[in-house]
Amino acid sequence: MQAVKRAAKRAVAVAAAASVAVLTVLVLDTAPAQAVRPPGIPSLATAESELAQLTVANEANGDTYDRDLFPHWKAVTGSGGCTARQYILKRDGQNVVTSDGCQPTSGNWQSDFDNVWTTTVSNATIDHVVALSEAWASGASEWTTAERQAFANDINSPQLWIATTSANSSKGDKDPAEWMPTNTSVRCDYVKAWTHVKYLYDLSVNSAEKTAIQSHLDTYC
Repeated sequence: MQAVKRAAKRAVAVAAAASVAVLTVLVLDTAPAQAVRPPGIPSLATAESELAQLTVANEANGDTYDRDLFPHWKAVTGSGGCTARQYILKRDGQNVVTSDGCQPTSGNWQSDFDNVWTTTVSNATIDHVVALSEAWASGASEWTTAERQAFANDINSPQLWIATTSANSSKGDKDPAEWMPTNTSVRCDYVKAWTHVKYLYDLSVNSAEKTAIQSHLDTYC
């Protein structure tokens, strides 16, 4: 039942994100003027509604987490055989040059978390806004491997963000009660994205996390 519910929610999100992704590509192909944020970030009203519907529960099963339980950086549908990481770097970067159609060899990427631009491919990492270990402890431990793979490679929701190595490392698997981007201008979209991903995948929030999210929505949105 939960799998069906997740699939229905994702279908709506994917349909909306698809049109956004097409428009994003057109903009990047003509005259990219600024960094591109992931598709599917909801409005404030939607984020607040989704936050109110999230189950509040303590995290569990954290000691059984293993990153390999989430097959990640797999080829994604509609990407021409590119992995999710390669696709995001191409989609959200500027002047990106690739080898064999997928692997970026040069380009310009902005890490919104710390508002840093980089031209070094290895410094343009891809962050799961809701970390895999956070997802595991919030409900994903009950998913199938296929569901965890879909979550880890979701290019249609606001789950995957470009981040510098230092920003990615600083964030780790912390939730919004424990960490927020140093770039205050992205904080509103960041917590809306976090909330939306948790809602799409029926993941729970703990009480401190929910309180912090609402506070950040009030402060930064």
